[in-house]
Amino acid sequence: MDKSRQSVIPMFLYSSSASSKNLIEFEHLIAKSWNCSSSSPSTSDLGAVEVFSPAYYAKCSIGGIFSCGLTHMAVTPLDIVKCNMQINPAKYKNISSGFGTLLKEHGIKGFFTGWVPTLLGYSVQGACKFGFYEFFKKAYADIAGPENAGKYKTLIYLAGSASAELIAGIALCPFEAVKVRVQTNPGFATGLSDSFLKFVNAEGAVGLYKGLGPLWGRQIPYTMMKFACFETIVEMLYKHIIPIPKDECSKSLQLGVSFAGGYVAGVLCAIVSHPADNLVSFLNNSQGATVSNAVQKLGLLGLFTRGLPLRILMIGTLTGAQWGIYDAFKIVAGLPTTGGGALSSERNRRKTDVKVE
Repeated sequence: MDKSRQSVIPMFLYSSSASSKNLIEFEHLIAKSWNCSSSSPSTSDLGAVEVFSPAYYAKCSIGGIFSCGLTHMAVTPLDIVKCNMQINPAKYKNISSGFGTLLKEHGIKGFFTGWVPTLLGYSVQGACKFGFYEFFKKAYADIAGPENAGKYKTLIYLAGSASAELIAGIALCPFEAVKVRVQTNPGFATGLSDSFLKFVNAEGAVGLYKGLGPLWGRQIPYTMMKFACFETIVEMLYKHIIPIPKDECSKSLQLGVSFAGGYVAGVLCAIVSHPADNLVSFLNNSQGATVSNAVQKLGLLGLFTRGLPLRILMIGTLTGAQWGIYDAFKIVAGLPTTGGGALSSERNRRKTDVKVE
């Protein structure tokens, strides 16, 4: 070991994989990119997983599956009412009457219509979002270099999450199209395969991607806000609210911070991405519909406000739960929870130093 080549770089960058969303230890990133180009990849002290190795990205993706797939499936009843309020506001006038109408016409099982495409679609989306977020964030930090990457870390969060969501949106789009059609057209299909066949027969395979543009318009701003806001909020909580350093907090307290930060970030996400969500619901509900049709029917005010209170409730809860589940998975996997700024103790700083042979 050549001690003169040891790299002791402070931890600047905590992040989630879209990703949702692993902690990226910035000193690992810089050391591997700038000091280790001719060496084998360093291994993190967090288990036996090499940082930025295929196994590392796989853990990020698996965490994303649990985080996104399970939470979106759990809020299916809220999603159904929200979609119907957007498509048929005369019938589904508000949240309480919407639930009552749904229960009266379709019974309890009506609250879980479309849960299969929801689970599958958002599981695939979560895997892509979290895994590719880690990949792109490292790539952009490599391009920026150590000094600029530390200085402009928020821009790296934003660019990495946007790039990951471009891919995740492509994976999600067919499932989202079928989900909306099934939830807003009772009796449209009897199962997942039947709903896909009927949708393709009616609009062709290309129709499954009819809403891709609005879906990107919804998901990319949502994901950018989800990651960047979460990182900022969690850092502020540990800096100004939590009386002890993060590395001295219990795991349960860290998970509580993750949920709180995720919930606040989710509220902001819902507001920013809501107009595009209305477009996605409108386009996937009506055969042959266009964006201009949606704007004419909904109006600009309706585009921004129709179904917004319920979506704030849904997305705030969903995003908070996603971060809680994701960080719980990271604890089980031997990884630290996401966000919170630099570790304060010399003991933990030594554990995260990268030594290059």
